[in-house]
Amino acid sequence: MRAFNFSPGPAAVPVEVLQQAAEEMLDWRGCGMSVMEMSHRGREFTEIHETALADLRELLQVPANYRILFMQGGALAENALVPMNLLGKHDTADYVVTGSWSEKSAKEAARYTRVNIAASTEGNYTHVPAFDQWRLSTDPAYVHICSNETVSGVEMFEIPDFGAIPLVSDVSSHLLSRPMDVTQFGALYGGAQKNAGIAGLTVVIVRDDMLDRALPICPSAFEWRTVAQNNSLYNTAPTFPIYIAGLVFKWLKQLGGLAEMERINVAKATLLYDAIDASDFYINRVARPFRSRMNVPFYLADESRNTEFLTGAQAHGLLQLKGHKSVGGMRASIYNAVPIEGVKALVDYMKEFEQRHA
Repeated sequence: MRAFNFSPGPAAVPVEVLQQAAEEMLDWRGCGMSVMEMSHRGREFTEIHETALADLRELLQVPANYRILFMQGGALAENALVPMNLLGKHDTADYVVTGSWSEKSAKEAARYTRVNIAASTEGNYTHVPAFDQWRLSTDPAYVHICSNETVSGVEMFEIPDFGAIPLVSDVSSHLLSRPMDVTQFGALYGGAQKNAGIAGLTVVIVRDDMLDRALPICPSAFEWRTVAQNNSLYNTAPTFPIYIAGLVFKWLKQLGGLAEMERINVAKATLLYDAIDASDFYINRVARPFRSRMNVPFYLADESRNTEFLTGAQAHGLLQLKGHKSVGGMRASIYNAVPIEGVKALVDYMKEFEQRHA
């Protein structure tokens, strides 16, 4: 039996996907090559690439006036590429800071434009400010959010509407965990290594009318319009990560799509949060309406037992539960590929550890 992996990313990959990738590692469907050896412009990879794009569009119900781009560099690179691609003639971008990732996004954007912090919970990353408290600038190029903060475990379930002002979101850690209305956004982006596959692939979904805003300094390989015009093949694509993502998309479709995935994720998150709330031994500090379904940070009331907790967890096959270095404590990232049996095993261990030390 495999251990249960609660890593925040690179994260767990569905077992079925790993098994299929292993079976096809040396020879993809009789072509005599591994996917890692294929030309990114050859017939075999073209089939893999086009199928992955089509399946992702189907899963997220992406309208025809949005482009799906397969890029590299992760969300950190997109922190720079968002302003480079979207500023146009504007001199200001608005950012909402609700955790360490949106904080990084705002700091990176400030290298290219004036950043207005429209709302912030810095120092208390436990909630999202009410939308009527957001203070937008007069004419921003866009409003940027991170709709799920991986470190602090804050998720935004309601999305604001600012009319003609485009909304841009880092969706790295909850992409494909639930249905989303793509039309609420001008652009979305996220690394694949949480719910969509493995490290090395970044997904960008951008509305067509946003593709003519790039700054002259934007490198051509990272200009969204150029990438879109070349169907994400302007430069050598991350072929193997795209292949794995395509297998994940098939897995999600066979499961029943994002509505079914959301049902499973709600059950997993409810199970874990209920166990935390039922005890004074464990603490979660995030306000209930904003608790992430994907990343569940928690703390021991007696933090002197942290090392013992983590050592015991590993002995029970419960891996990578240590919290982010900036906040400490524990964190269970219960992404799509973490089965509910893994969450049950974690809850059982937490109860057993509490009984020994309460």
